Amino acid sequence: MDYTPSLQKKYYEEVVPALSKQFEYKNSMEVPKLLKIAINQGMGDAIIDKKLLDKSVEEMALITGQKPVVTKSKKDISNFKLRKGMPIGVRVTLRGEKMFEFLERLISVSIPRIRDFQGISDKGFDGRGNYTFGITEQIIFPELVLDKILKINGMNITFVTTAKTDKECLELLKEFGLPFKNQKK
Repeated sequence: MDYTPSLQKKYYEEVVPALSKQFEYKNSMEVPKLLKIAINQGMGDAIIDKKLLDKSVEEMALITGQKPVVTKSKKDISNFKLRKGMPIGVRVTLRGEKMFEFLERLISVSIPRIRDFQGISDKGFDGRGNYTFGITEQIIFPELVLDKILKINGMNITFVTTAKTDKECLELLKEFGLPFKNQKK
């Protein structure tokens, strides 16, 4: 039984030819690829309430289908009552099939559930072909049961690609179906 996520098929059947034509690549290996999706959730309130961090780990595992890693502080900050090594966040890095499945759920189910959604900002590029955007509420993911959520938190989602420029990365993500603001199609 050979399973491939539909966005992975779409990449090879539609995205590669479209980007090859648009940027005039001579070789299909030049076409930018999506390497990984990194999801990060900072939990500053976990300093006070340890249950929030455990709940965040549980929620992130439900959303991504992969167990998250707890991130710890790198230095002491006395104003925030923060000590070096205290757990302050969770993160997950998705690759391969899980990455494509998460991206498909994000585009088709979760993003349309954002209140007053106008499109994703195109300001999150880093100049090296990677894109990051923030989500203000984790409740847009249908995997979470609203009654069991202790606190509404945001998260950052980073798309790491092999694109050399921001324009190539933007076009790659548009081809996958990410709804950017001021999008012309």
